[in-house]
Amino acid sequence: MQIIALIELSISCAVVGIWILQKFSSNPFPFAIKVFLVLLMGNILFWPFGMNLPLVAYVRGLTGDLSIVLTLLLWSSLLPANKPTPIAFKFSVAIISLCFYPFALGLGMIDPYAWGYGSIAFLIGALFFALVCGLAGWTKGIWIIAIAILAWTVHWHESANLWDYLLDPFLAIWALFALIGAIYRRRRDKARSGYLFRPG
Repeated sequence: MQIIALIELSISCAVVGIWILQKFSSNPFPFAIKVFLVLLMGNILFWPFGMNLPLVAYVRGLTGDLSIVLTLLLWSSLLPANKPTPIAFKFSVAIISLCFYPFALGLGMIDPYAWGYGSIAFLIGALFFALVCGLAGWTKGIWIIAIAILAWTVHWHESANLWDYLLDPFLAIWALFALIGAIYRRRRDKARSGYLFRPG
């Protein structure tokens, strides 16, 4: 199971590396090039380093296992027909994170992290969230959440808590920055439109 977790994380790291490289390129990479880069970077991350451990093992020591939701979002970004993640999903993740992490870290008497250990109400809530994604027309969201729940039921990762399959700090940070960026762009576009239509 350890080797599977390392392979999973090495692919995710490679996808992040491709995303960074893509930022410095004016043209999008073809799908075949992305696959080649994933295989190349993933292989490099398995080279021994230091105490004869692969590089990805040190990354895992710092990050832990990524949530299944974040992993699938990263991997699906390589697909040719990939569509941007809806802002409503990012907003929901950002709000959930802002409510979850302070209480999970000891603020107040409520511990939402405990709900992840087999709470039927929490499981129903996750399924309801997937249903909302479907009603909003984002079918990929249904699959991502469904696979995350299935991974939890078979204990794909070391954790037995459903939260760890649905949410992680990196997903929360991504959602918060994406939300802030969307608000900033909206304000900027509104300011520009106001400037263009200003009298005189």
